[in-house]
Amino acid sequence: MKSKLSKFNFDLPRELIAQYPTEERDESRLMIVHKDSGKIEHKLFKDIIDYVEEGDSFVINNTKVFPARLYGNKEKTGAKIEVFLLRELNSRLRLWDVLVDPARKIRVGNKLYFEKEGESEMLVAEVLDNTTSRGRTIRFMFDGSDEEFHKTLRRLGNTPLPKYIGRAEENFDKERYQTIFAKNDGAIAAPTAGLHFTKNLMKKLELKGADFMELTLHIGIGTFRSIEVEDLSKHKMDAEYFSIPQETADVINKTKQNNKKVFTVGTTSTRAVESSVTATGMLRASEGWTNLFIYPPYDFQISDALITNFHLPKSSLLIMISAFADTDLILDAYNIAVKEKYRFFSYGDAMLII
Repeated sequence: MKSKLSKFNFDLPRELIAQYPTEERDESRLMIVHKDSGKIEHKLFKDIIDYVEEGDSFVINNTKVFPARLYGNKEKTGAKIEVFLLRELNSRLRLWDVLVDPARKIRVGNKLYFEKEGESEMLVAEVLDNTTSRGRTIRFMFDGSDEEFHKTLRRLGNTPLPKYIGRAEENFDKERYQTIFAKNDGAIAAPTAGLHFTKNLMKKLELKGADFMELTLHIGIGTFRSIEVEDLSKHKMDAEYFSIPQETADVINKTKQNNKKVFTVGTTSTRAVESSVTATGMLRASEGWTNLFIYPPYDFQISDALITNFHLPKSSLLIMISAFADTDLILDAYNIAVKEKYRFFSYGDAMLII
């Protein structure tokens, strides 16, 4: 039976879209969805410790959000331009794949100027190519080292808060829109399920006998692209870079062999591990690009429990978690979340499907 996009729609009041994080990371709310019994519980995130046993493992995504949103001006006219950095195409030539807004004003050959108020240093880029309606390839004109160039980008760039957070970046966003285990630059959005973990909570889970194993998946724009087809088998995901170290594969495989649970923290960690499965259903250390689109029905090989935030209607993320449990159960849980006024999206509350 074909999976249809329209199945994954629900009414989401705009006031439930979280504009700010909770004061403490682990005091966001946590909905527990038991996929076998259908039972639903309402807890705080720090209560997750009650569902973890000695020998269980957590898979966390250590990608780090870089300040991908630049504000600049177009040459001659001085028109204000937003440039969203997607991916570095060539570090030697300083070539980047970007989105521009407003796109109608940006043509091949235009030069763009980026600076911060009160500072003398300026960064200049030239538009080389149109890639999509909003997409461009640009070349930054910078003569220093790679380290100096990326330092300049970090200084001029802004935290890429999603557009549905309808406010300007504030000082705390630089810290709160990163997980506490973020280390590898490359994501344009945070792996939001990981935002709920604190050092104290992770220490308590480790004392209980759980392992935390890292991988990297750099979240790109494809995670957020709208699905335009009703037949989900025809949707194509953009590829995202991932890397799974040997140590992570070894510990996760030991967890599976000991019949303990593997908790994947977020849809990104889940996509990464499910993209690298051996013929015997074990996790393989690997590095590369994945365009895996998970939709019902899907046989998960690695993940036994999934931690995730609450997602957009008709999004690839909602569709993935609906494959992890019964679709009707997840949609029922979402309707309950709306009724109970759970907070949605990046700075919102969390769900544990177990």
